[in-house]
Amino acid sequence: MFSSLIKNLSILKKFLFINLLIFIFIGTLTIIYLNYVQPNLIKKKTSLQIEVINNTINNLNRLNIEFEKNEVKKFLLSTRFLFQNLDRVIFFNESFEILADTDTLDLDPRSFSSRIEIVEFDLQNNQDKEKSTDELNNSEKKSEFEETLQEYSISDDYGKPVTFTNETYSKFKLSTIKNVLIDDENVGYILISQNANDVKTAINERKTFVIRTAILIAVVIFIFSLVLNRYFLKPIKNLVNYTENIKEKSKKKIDIKSLIKRNDELGTLSLSLDEMTNELQKRVNTAENFSTDLVHEIRNPLASLKSASELLEVTNNNSEKEKLTKILTHDVERIERLITDYSQMLKDEVAITRESMKILDLKKIADSVVDDFNAIYNTKRGINIDLQFKNSGEKFNIKGIENRIEQVLANLLENSISFSKDNQNIVVKLSQKKDGKISLSVIDEGIGFKEKNTDRIFKRFYSNRPDKFGEHSGLGLNIVKNLVDLHGGQVIASNNVNKKGAKVEIIFPKLN
Repeated sequence: MFSSLIKNLSILKKFLFINLLIFIFIGTLTIIYLNYVQPNLIKKKTSLQIEVINNTINNLNRLNIEFEKNEVKKFLLSTRFLFQNLDRVIFFNESFEILADTDTLDLDPRSFSSRIEIVEFDLQNNQDKEKSTDELNNSEKKSEFEETLQEYSISDDYGKPVTFTNETYSKFKLSTIKNVLIDDENVGYILISQNANDVKTAINERKTFVIRTAILIAVVIFIFSLVLNRYFLKPIKNLVNYTENIKEKSKKKIDIKSLIKRNDELGTLSLSLDEMTNELQKRVNTAENFSTDLVHEIRNPLASLKSASELLEVTNNNSEKEKLTKILTHDVERIERLITDYSQMLKDEVAITRESMKILDLKKIADSVVDDFNAIYNTKRGINIDLQFKNSGEKFNIKGIENRIEQVLANLLENSISFSKDNQNIVVKLSQKKDGKISLSVIDEGIGFKEKNTDRIFKRFYSNRPDKFGEHSGLGLNIVKNLVDLHGGQVIASNNVNKKGAKVEIIFPKLN
């Protein structure tokens, strides 16, 4: 179901969905990392507190210190070096009453210049003065930690150091508590409380970095999505609509000219698609027009066949029957030739799209075709075809499809022969123009062209035909024109200026 859901999404939605999954995955890993970092940082900090507590308990046992208020205060002063780097150390008795608190003693290293005996003397002399203040402070401090101490005393972790945190508006405190055993007897508790804002700051910095990075990535994805949608996905969608429009034969026109002007792969794709569509449309139109022309051409011989067959049934005159039979034969040949040539033309058009052009020697091709035609028509009708060019060593190289060039020349020769009388000459002339283009001309001594606009002769089924037109379909010159266009050339028909006859010249482009 999940895969089918993704398949039905557009490219942009797929892109955003995949980025969202990646974003969620990275976010999950980040949250796991942050949750792991805090305990790890706290563990490093509490390891020092645990070490101080263990050392303090060892010193209490080693020095046989009685765990009561005055003795503990003296101990704090004498072992002040143990607590110099700590914010607060509190000693509690078994009843959770405070015995000593570094907050009530001046343990600032700058005050340690006084001798310890003097400090102790001052404390003793001022004991009564401080008593009321200590009791008030003790009652406040006792209530602050009493609940925690009670929970610790009945917990499964009793006997082991336990760390807890206390977070206020401006401070993040880290505290460790452990019971004190002297001669294997529990006499009270030691609690070390330390400002751990550095831990909170480190975590907050990481969180801030993650949030900023997430926002930056989201902005980048958003901008990239806009660019992707505008410059890639929308053009692709236009191309899809363009192809759908063609497939559905809709009259609605979709303009892709702006895409064709692009200088990237989408521009190349759009140009290729447009050219392919135009070529396909051209072929469709050609096929439709050709089919219409073919139907029109077949109707004439069919009408003639019908009339001749009807007359043949009712006539008894042998000479008339012979004449009608010739008409029937001529019309049948005409229809057969039309269908054969039409079929061949369609095959040729399909084959042309699969064939590739290469460098050809036009002189060699012309020589081969001329020899074949001389072998047939020189003996049959006395027609001589002469291949002419200036220099024997001159090369006439063109880029094309060999069998199509042969077909062009063959169709031109067949057309010239059909308009020539017996024993006449036909010249095939090769020459190179000043601009490097190659010229192939077929010149005959026939009746020439009657048309002022000779371009008309290259249209399908043109009506200026020889008497024996049953041997031809009227497609030969049209095929020549199509093949010459395919090779990027030009075909020109004209009458000979000084002599009788016609001339058809094909100009092939210069070989680069």
